[in-house]
Amino acid sequence: MTDVNASLKTLLDEREIHQVATRYCRALDTKDWALLDDVFVPEATAQLGSPAILDGIEAIRERIRTALQHLDDSQHLVGNHEIAVDGDTATHRCYLQAQHIREAAVGGPNYIVAGRYEDRLARTDAGWHITHRTLTVMWTEGNVAVAHPG
Repeated sequence: MTDVNASLKTLLDEREIHQVATRYCRALDTKDWALLDDVFVPEATAQLGSPAILDGIEAIRERIRTALQHLDDSQHLVGNHEIAVDGDTATHRCYLQAQHIREAAVGGPNYIVAGRYEDRLARTDAGWHITHRTLTVMWTEGNVAVAHPG
């Protein structure tokens, strides 16, 4: 493969990995839990803000559904993407800010979480998918009661 072709392939891989990150946000904000199948491999693992490691896409899906289903709305924004492709594997890191809204929450309707996602990915027959995701919360602001149902 020529240098130009290799560079183009890397750029296309990076673009697809970036799209995986934004697809994840769309799944969360639209509550389209099935869309997570286009983000994670079935045997993916994740650490999403709690010490427990989630094992498999169904555990990941349930953790996300439990955290967000009760909200009136959410908006997950990601940026400052760093992607390193190594053949059929890659790493990805980005920062996030997530606004959570629950109008009925006592103490105010807004809660913001900011942090970073660190991912390992694999190229599959269906494109790039996350094999492991770690969420590190860096700071929060607002009414934490928004994040808790009821």
